[in-house]
Formats: sequence, C-alpha cells, structure tokens
Amino acid sequence: MAAGTSLVIGTRASQLALWQSNHVKDRLCALHPGLTVSLERISTRGDEIQDRPLAAIGRNSLFVAEIEEALRSRRVRLAVHSAKDLPSTLPPEFTIVAYSERVDPRDALISRAGRLAELPHGARVGTSSPRRACQLKARRPDLVCLDIRGNVDTRLAKLDRGDYDAIVLAAAGLTRLGWEGRVTEYLEPETMLPAVAQGILAIEAHADDAEVAALCAPLDHLASRRRAEAERAFLAAMGAGCNAPLAGFATLAGSTLTMTALVGAPDGRLVRVQEHGALTDAVTIGERAAATLERDGGATLLAEALAQSSGAPPSPTHG
Repeated sequence: MAAGTSLVIGTRASQLALWQSNHVKDRLCALHPGLTVSLERISTRGDEIQDRPLAAIGRNSLFVAEIEEALRSRRVRLAVHSAKDLPSTLPPEFTIVAYSERVDPRDALISRAGRLAELPHGARVGTSSPRRACQLKARRPDLVCLDIRGNVDTRLAKLDRGDYDAIVLAAAGLTRLGWEGRVTEYLEPETMLPAVAQGILAIEAHADDAEVAALCAPLDHLASRRRAEAERAFLAAMGAGCNAPLAGFATLAGSTLTMTALVGAPDGRLVRVQEHGALTDAVTIGERAAATLERDGGATLLAEALAQSSGAPPSPTHG
C-alpha cells in the first residue's frame, strides 16, 4: 500500500447500508494503518421510488446502478452492497473483490398477532418480496400479502400503526440495527428459503484495480464466497433478477456443498429442488440446480408468475 492511500466507498444512504459500509471501512482501517477511507452516499432509483412495488418498476440493479456509475467514473473506488441486491451478472469491468462471512441468512417474522402458524385467518402480512410472498402463501393460503416499502424503521412504524398484522424482514438487517428484540419468529429455511446471497456483503471494485483487490483480500471469506457463487450462478442460469420469485440457498458440510433452489407462484405453488457436489464446483452446482428446477416445471411456473401483473404483492389500502 502506498503511503497516504485513500479510498472512497460508494454506498446507499439508508441506515442499514451506512452500517454495512462503516463496518467495511472500520475493518479496512484496522487491517491497514495509515489507510484513509471515506463514504460517499449515493441515492439509487430503488430508494427514490417508494410508491410502487420493486417488481413493478421493471428494472434490475435498482439499488446498484447509480453506485456502479460512480464506480465506473472512478468517483469511488469500491462499493459495498447487500449481496442479495446485486444483479445476477456484473458488468465486465467490475468484480467482487470480497464476500463477507455470512451472518444469519434467515427471514424473520415481526408480528402483532403471534407466530406464523398463529396468525389469524386473513392476516395482512407486509413484504416487498415475491419470493417471500409465494412461500407464505404455500404455508398459509389464507394470508393476504401486501407490498411494503421503506427502511427498517419505516416498516416497523407501519406495522405498529396497524397497516399490517405482521411483516417479514431479513434477520441480518434487524440484528445489525439492533432490532432483534422485535422478532416474533425466525423462519427456518425449510419454511422460508432465503434470497440468493442473503446475509452476505459484497465489495465491488474495478477488475483492474489491483491495489483495492489486495487491500480487501483479508475481508474475503472463502466459504461464503463459494456459497454466494453457487447461489448467484443459479440466479443467472434462471435468467432472472433478484426481484423474481426465486430462492437459492447453499449449505456446507465439510467439502460438500448442497444447493436448495425454489421457484414460486403468487398463489403458493412451489417447485423445489436440491443438488449436491464438491465445494470447488460451486458454480456448476448452482447451474445444475437451475437446470433441474427448469426440467421439473420451474421454468413454466416462473414465466407464469412473472406474467401476472407486477409479480409483486399489492399495496395496502387506506380509508
């Protein structure tokens, strides 16, 4: 590292995004004394449009494109993302120089009316995710899934004022912001298969920036990288973005990687498959899971789900 090296991290301006970027900043500064790191807050289209479901906006990279533009112009030298928000393939000039160690990948139910099995008939559940909505409907066809937007604090406030009977959020974000005390029930993967790369941070940089790659190398967690690679390969092979009703979750047992994948429809119909293989074949396993899912009816179900209106839960009505 050259003396006086400074880095600018591009980040969304939400409370959770800033927590994550400051976490990476603190780790880099601890690893490399003398390194100066600052944050540049960047507003993304996904942040700016709050009156429509994400899937209705009709664009991938909703929380990424503007940050990548700052990276492209060299205004920032690296970007910190929730890996689950990344499109399935990156522009060729960029690479992921580090994947953080995966934290809790589960989804969490926060409810005014008990656990998932205890929610009253017809309970209103807030989720902005078609993936969550289809799995909720598979377990509880009577539930009414309604779109919800905003940061974690905003969503909790909407629950507390009675707009919803329950909401579903990523456990990792709740823990990072100190809201784990609000969790009614953690939804195990058997009940709610997580989003691709949920619980992992991705640090993105120019593929030709060897200095940034070297500085970030100690932050890269190999097992989490392999899991993310398998899951993202699955998503790419399905030809869909992170807002599709798809779930992919890789687990490790020794040197064996198991990939569970799922596609769902808004009415709760699911197709679920599982593939196993060597950890070193992570990408191939993810691609194989996609092929198996498509063969077992997943391609038809996905096309049907995406063709139905916006592919997202409706918004709540007031008045």
